[in-house]
Amino acid sequence: MKFEQKQQNWVFSPAFVFFVSAFLLFGSIASLYAWLVFSPFVRTPYLVPSLGCQVDNEGSWSIGVFYGASPFSLQPIEDKNVWKNESAAWPLANPVITCASASESGYPSNFVADPFLYIQDGVLYMFYETKNSVTMQGDIGVSRSTDKGVTWEQLGTALDENWHLSYPYVFDYNDQIYMMPESSENGELRLYRAISFPLQWKLEKVLLKKPLVDSFLIKHGSKYWIFGSDHSGFGAVKNGRLEIWYSDSPLGPWKPHKKNPIHNQEKSSGARNGGRPFVYDGFLYRVGQDCGETYGKRIRTFKVEILTEDDYKEVEVPSGFKESKKGRNAWNGVRHHHLDAQQLGPGEWIAVMDGDRVPSGDSVDRFIVGCTSVLAVAALVLLLGVLMGAVKCFVPLNWCPNNLRKRSDALSGWERPNTLSSKFRQFSFRLNRVHTFLRVWIRPNTFTGKLVLLLAFITGVVLMCNGVTYIYGGNGAEEPYLLNSHYSQFTMLTMTYEARLWNLKMYVKHYSRCSSVREIVVVWNKGKVPEPSEFDSAVPVRIRVEKLNSLNNRFNIDPLIKTRAILELDDDIMMTCNDIERGFKVWREHPDRIVGFYPRLADGNPLKYRAEKYARKQKGYNMILTGAAFMDTQLAFGRYWSEAAKAGRRVVDKFFNCEDVLLNYLYANASSSATVEYVKPAWAIDTSKFSGAAISRNTDVHYQKRSDCLSMFSEWYGSLSNRKSKFNQRKDGWDV
Repeated sequence: MKFEQKQQNWVFSPAFVFFVSAFLLFGSIASLYAWLVFSPFVRTPYLVPSLGCQVDNEGSWSIGVFYGASPFSLQPIEDKNVWKNESAAWPLANPVITCASASESGYPSNFVADPFLYIQDGVLYMFYETKNSVTMQGDIGVSRSTDKGVTWEQLGTALDENWHLSYPYVFDYNDQIYMMPESSENGELRLYRAISFPLQWKLEKVLLKKPLVDSFLIKHGSKYWIFGSDHSGFGAVKNGRLEIWYSDSPLGPWKPHKKNPIHNQEKSSGARNGGRPFVYDGFLYRVGQDCGETYGKRIRTFKVEILTEDDYKEVEVPSGFKESKKGRNAWNGVRHHHLDAQQLGPGEWIAVMDGDRVPSGDSVDRFIVGCTSVLAVAALVLLLGVLMGAVKCFVPLNWCPNNLRKRSDALSGWERPNTLSSKFRQFSFRLNRVHTFLRVWIRPNTFTGKLVLLLAFITGVVLMCNGVTYIYGGNGAEEPYLLNSHYSQFTMLTMTYEARLWNLKMYVKHYSRCSSVREIVVVWNKGKVPEPSEFDSAVPVRIRVEKLNSLNNRFNIDPLIKTRAILELDDDIMMTCNDIERGFKVWREHPDRIVGFYPRLADGNPLKYRAEKYARKQKGYNMILTGAAFMDTQLAFGRYWSEAAKAGRRVVDKFFNCEDVLLNYLYANASSSATVEYVKPAWAIDTSKFSGAAISRNTDVHYQKRSDCLSMFSEWYGSLSNRKSKFNQRKDGWDV
């Protein structure tokens, strides 16, 4: 009975009620924050198969293809401007092999890395490490390309052992094909021979009884050489050690180089191998990994000047590789650690490189930071409770071991002053004295006390939101969406003038970091033209100066645009890169439509231009504002500058309005099916309200002009009233 009464008193004590109330408050704020900031729910058809692409502490590696006239002038596949109609990739973009493409082919994978090429009769085979999502160990996967690396067919698993495999170095010798993967977990360097290339391999020989990592085998001069790293020895610097062995045959026996270890220095030195060595202009080059900031941060290239049985010398040379400025939004924005470059013909090189958008150990680090933030909130709640009088002490003395039962005076005298329980009691007593000090020093009813309480509350909110972000918010990357195993890119276009330069700079800095953005085109209508160097941009910025200040300039035919998709986005609209990527995904599924973020409805008799709120009440829309919409450059611009649209363009110049209304009519007039698609953004901000440079300040006048345009356009191009599209019709759930 007494126990139940004590339990009831504890549950309804002021301290307990305060703690529960505080965490409910902070939890509610964190939930609201997550609802506002994080991306909306994505339905099953847009997810990778459940077994693949799991969050992995090793990273989210994927593989890209590069081309160039030399191994020092390599450019990504998107610069080759290859178009693929089957997957609406105009152009095709890196990465070309990911955990998703492997998993969708029936081989569940968390990531793919360490790619090596093998060329046979013009067909490219790519061998790579694939982290098996079921066994959680590395296997060797293989893909095939018959179009010089543009598209890849997943063939399956080439090699699977009971231990981790990676770095599948493939080479020829005596008309046989060999593979020398990393088997350091098994403590050996093994050589396999292809029985039925490329999927069946047999162990040929154990070359070295050493746990070498990232090893390659080459012939140079009259000898064969193995370069590798043994991190198991005493004094070995992990990721900073390099050793060499030599032999008269790739089958051995192998002798150690007299200068071993060649390198045993800081891990940023590039000592650990980072791919296949290559010969260019008669010189041998070795690719190494810089593991200074994180494992596999970047590649470094070294020119081998001396390689003999007695001596070795290499000097670093520029790799020529341009790192992305998009950070985590780029597939290789945080690190790239492996390169295999091979010559296809005179002045024609191809290379495969892996990349990752997160550093090594990212998932664990995020969890630790998130939990630390939540624990800090708990400490702040305790502090608030003390200041407000709800908590009487920091540590109740009955928590001490000797207080868990009734203590007699004899036992109290018997307890030694240096025991752990005694020290804990002393610490608790001193800590509880701080409670009295705080209550005297900071009084809640004074200005100082109220200020401290307010700052503590704000700090708690920030920490709670920070904890939710790190634990629940993912890796911080706003990734593109795969369609038919391919990625693509688009061009952004915005129209502006001198008074809105502040908006434009913020616009360029933000959107240039979005993954699929290739270029930003600024249509400059009037005022002093800024220099492209004034912008903090991760992609090229091109300023197209117009002679006349006309809204028709938005849709001028521009032969310099290299992508089929263009995103017309006003410079005063700010939304997440993820929203942009979702819109691009929907457009790739419906490239013949205008796909945008602001739906409108034209209806009534006479026709009236209606906002989104009205459209939702009517459960449909028939227009999309082109100030925030994807479209086909050839289709949209061609229609807008057709002879049939001439009268409409005059109206646009007369009213300085309605250019987007006109394009919607031109699309509807050219098709009997749906011509618009809506994508709901997670959030969007109109920055013109902060700069005071809005084009359409008076909403009533603006809408009346558009209603007048509707009457004329309906007479010339047909009605939109019967072309209503409904909300929440697509399976992706992005049009709610």
